[in-house]
Amino acid sequence: MLEFSSSVPDFRRTTKGNIRHKLGDILTLMILARLCGQTSRADIIEFGRFNLKRLRKMGILDNGVPSEPTFCRIEKGIDSSLMAEAQRKFSDSFRSELTVKGEPDIICMDGKALCGTVQENGRNPDIVSAFSSDAGITLATEPCQEKSNEIKAMPILIGKLDIAGHVVTADAMAMQKDIVDAIRKKDANFMIELKANQKALMYGVEDRLGSAVPLQTFTDGPELDHGRIETRTYTVYDGLGLVADRSKWGEGLTVIVFESETIRKSTGERTTEKRLYISSLAPDAPYLGYIIRKHWSIESMHWQLDRNFLQDSIKRKHTQAARNLDTIQRIVHAVFSIWRGRRRKLADKAKGIAELKRYISFGFTRLMRFLGQK
Repeated sequence: MLEFSSSVPDFRRTTKGNIRHKLGDILTLMILARLCGQTSRADIIEFGRFNLKRLRKMGILDNGVPSEPTFCRIEKGIDSSLMAEAQRKFSDSFRSELTVKGEPDIICMDGKALCGTVQENGRNPDIVSAFSSDAGITLATEPCQEKSNEIKAMPILIGKLDIAGHVVTADAMAMQKDIVDAIRKKDANFMIELKANQKALMYGVEDRLGSAVPLQTFTDGPELDHGRIETRTYTVYDGLGLVADRSKWGEGLTVIVFESETIRKSTGERTTEKRLYISSLAPDAPYLGYIIRKHWSIESMHWQLDRNFLQDSIKRKHTQAARNLDTIQRIVHAVFSIWRGRRRKLADKAKGIAELKRYISFGFTRLMRFLGQK
């Protein structure tokens, strides 16, 4: 964590002027305070003042705690792309440790709007992220430009990642030729939902499904969770006879029909859902169903950012400050995931972020013990 903080380039003119606080010290304070549940600048400053003697023993904040205007200038001034690159290197240093060697990692890609910031065009800035479902950490992020969207940001994000031999999952927006080609060029496989944003492909597949013979069918459940009884059925087809424009989408495709039936236990209300997926993986219904379910881990991570780190509630006037805040929060989320990934006890692995935050917020000693565990 200290290496991450010190690796972010300082945008200030350090050779002249009155630079009282090192950039790395300020970033370290921001991370430590957020680990203990402090979110606002005032709370972070109070955390620093209360633990100043202990922080100085760590070799940081020799000149005291920065003021709130200093925090504001730092968040707005740091080059957000350079800070995101430092976060990518931080995640790479733990990725191999937290994933199973020799097994493909499932890398989930999706965008998230930063609702606490509004751009000049009235829209919230979007951040597209790649999340390792096995490691539980964000591997890299890429912002959508002000007049652009996720479709253009995803190929750039894919270019930053080492995904050879792994599986990339994404929602229907990623069903674009440029994105599929970028994944194939990296020698990776993909699982992408198919919707009406690709009308010719979707309607063509639906028309041919009626006469197609499935290769495999797998039923998962019934499973009781969150007060709902859910049964999921995965039907796998060879894409050779279903995907007409193979010159565009490539060969060796598999089509998966996902159907779920959910019964709400309290009321008995029954709902059904049906989705289509396109994949470059070989037909294996249980494994393909497992990958489809794993994609929701990135939605869980986004919920954690909002629920436990209050991302959507924190207001930032500048887009760059909002993205830098997002990077810090993903580092904090990664620290909790790394701790759980290193634990051998199942009870430790099952602990939630809110529970861990409560535990370490009771004292600085607990925080240091938490960070020092291997």
